[in-house]
Amino acid sequence: MVKNNTKIDFKGKDFFIGFDTARKRWSVTIRYEDMELKTYSMNPSPEELVKYLHKNYPGGVYHTVYEAGYGGFWIHRRLMELGCDSMVVNPADIPTTHKDKDRKTDPVDSRKLARELSKGNLEAIYVPSEESQNLRLLSRHLRRCIQSQTRVKNRIKSLLSYIGISYADGTKKTPKSYIRWLQELSLDNGPARQTLQCHISELQEHHNRVNSIVKQIKDYCREIGSSDILSLLCTIPGIGLRTAITLYTEIIDINRFKKLDHLKAYSGLIPTTDSTGERDRAKGITKRRNVFLRHVLIEASWVAIRKDPALLQYYSKACFRMKGQQAIVRVAKKLLSRIRYVWKTGNPYECSIN
Repeated sequence: MVKNNTKIDFKGKDFFIGFDTARKRWSVTIRYEDMELKTYSMNPSPEELVKYLHKNYPGGVYHTVYEAGYGGFWIHRRLMELGCDSMVVNPADIPTTHKDKDRKTDPVDSRKLARELSKGNLEAIYVPSEESQNLRLLSRHLRRCIQSQTRVKNRIKSLLSYIGISYADGTKKTPKSYIRWLQELSLDNGPARQTLQCHISELQEHHNRVNSIVKQIKDYCREIGSSDILSLLCTIPGIGLRTAITLYTEIIDINRFKKLDHLKAYSGLIPTTDSTGERDRAKGITKRRNVFLRHVLIEASWVAIRKDPALLQYYSKACFRMKGQQAIVRVAKKLLSRIRYVWKTGNPYECSIN
């Protein structure tokens, strides 16, 4: 008696898997040849997902996709190691129907991801290496520490104003001399002195923490050979070491932006437009942006126009047509163009060159 070969083999066949990541459970949808095979819930484990695929659809080519956000990039890296063709997408770039918006659940999101992946309608976002990602995390933590330090300084300023002490004498001092100036203020040894001392102690903690993180980032950049990029960026007016760190860790690879417009879009320095028929209206800069990048570019632009005559002239001309807040965005675009040039060519910045 001859037995039939019942071994299942999907060798070379494409399977499209979309999944919505959550802390406790993942919602997964599997599609094959324009057909939804299954939507189910599973433990948040790449290994368990791949094991299920190999067991039920052996030999297949597995294309997976999930939204960037809570899950991070470790899932993508692990799926790639396990042999999947993984993709991470920006949630805002996923084509969505009105029905999907009205019935937004994890299973609906996973079906949408699998459906659009099978149609080829999704575009992957840039996934940094693990080392670059961790360096970016430390840089963002540095930014938060600087913000906390600024809040403490503002509280000290309010306290001194409240008790009638001029704050102007300490505004232009270095951090160490500023703390020394605060400690030498003539206050009684009562509650006012105690309150100020609490603020001073908190400020010292933030100051030491910020300096420690900056040193660590410099050491890491030296290890991976990126310290030259930081030095180049610091030659640009308005960009100090901390700003250069943010620029480097948020962009990572300047060559991944083929055009300047792509870099502007990533930084959030492009306008939102509304074009209907013959009417074309701009609504200001887009809300979609890298929060950290656009913030430091605007900050750096205010300093740059004081140091670079060419940028100051450009800003002055722009102020004839628009408000100062709008003109500084134009300066930020020009500054970003110069950052790109310096980074790509390796040439230090030269002032007064248009």
